Amino acid sequence: MKNITSRAWTGLALASAATVILTGCAAAPTDTAGPVAQIDYLACAVSDEGSWHDKSFNQSVYEGLVKAKDELGVQTADAESATPDDFAPNLQAMVDQKCDITIAVGFNLVDAVNATAEANPDMNFVTVDGWSNGATNLKPINYAMNQSSYLAGYLAAAQSASKVVGTYGGMQIPAVTDFMTGFYYGAMQWGMDNATDVKVVGWDPASEKGDFIGDFTPNSGTSKTIAAGQIEAGADVIFPVGGDQFGAVSEAITESGVDGRMIGVDKDIAAASPEYAQWILTSAEKRMTLAVFDIIKQTAVDGQAFTGDVYLGTLENGGTALSPITNYSGAQAQADVEAKLAELQAGIIDGSINPLG
Repeated sequence: MKNITSRAWTGLALASAATVILTGCAAAPTDTAGPVAQIDYLACAVSDEGSWHDKSFNQSVYEGLVKAKDELGVQTADAESATPDDFAPNLQAMVDQKCDITIAVGFNLVDAVNATAEANPDMNFVTVDGWSNGATNLKPINYAMNQSSYLAGYLAAAQSASKVVGTYGGMQIPAVTDFMTGFYYGAMQWGMDNATDVKVVGWDPASEKGDFIGDFTPNSGTSKTIAAGQIEAGADVIFPVGGDQFGAVSEAITESGVDGRMIGVDKDIAAASPEYAQWILTSAEKRMTLAVFDIIKQTAVDGQAFTGDVYLGTLENGGTALSPITNYSGAQAQADVEAKLAELQAGIIDGSINPLG
């Protein structure tokens, strides 16, 4: 067992020495759960180009780190990345601090975290929305987002007055299109169940063609233009899959004059971003806070050996879920829709319903 005080001071010294490559460290969280005995375990994380307070997946991961510190007594270190040039040096800073586990957040860090894991086979790494090229010390956290998004698509079609719903993504990568495909087939299922034509604009799973911003810049002009175009095509419920695009979509809805809704991604957006709550119908949550906490707990407290096996968040294990329904005004009674969503969820869990069509 290493000396906790000694390592804590060593980590602080290394963090100070690395300020030229660390693009920023989040403030130490306030312990609201009462004093917890510290344990000799250092849990670390590196963000992608979003901040720890992006109200999306970076923030969710950071909240998992804070939860582990507050409830388990682990020590933590972190680094925010402003550009892709920061990925490798920020990961190396975590190696230099001798982290027991280092979590790399987002698809864009895949190459850097694979290289770092391969160069440090005696250290443990986690990639969120990524994959391992073969390193057994790198655990991917992935999500079956088609599952909760299928439910979101069904709800969107029930809400829609025009029976046209829209979706678009940040970039055309599997972690994004998985949401969009589930949404598409969920909306189509509502149409079949109700003998009503439903149209989804922005994504066609068969042709794999759709609307994409080209990046994940929050609330960009491109994002707003796409949202406005989908509204012009008749959509009155929009599912933007690209981090924080809710300002862009809400502006497009307001300026169009339609009675529109949007569906959040990653977090419960109505709760996390109350400025958008009046437009939010629900959110398809990636419960990364839960995954991060569980993985840290397994190795830091439960004594489980770290493995490179994939953690897959599903409806069954609670890794993904729909947030509470708000602002629903569809013709079908909300209680009836909720009962149907519960039935669909049970079917997805038992395998009788395929959310990928």
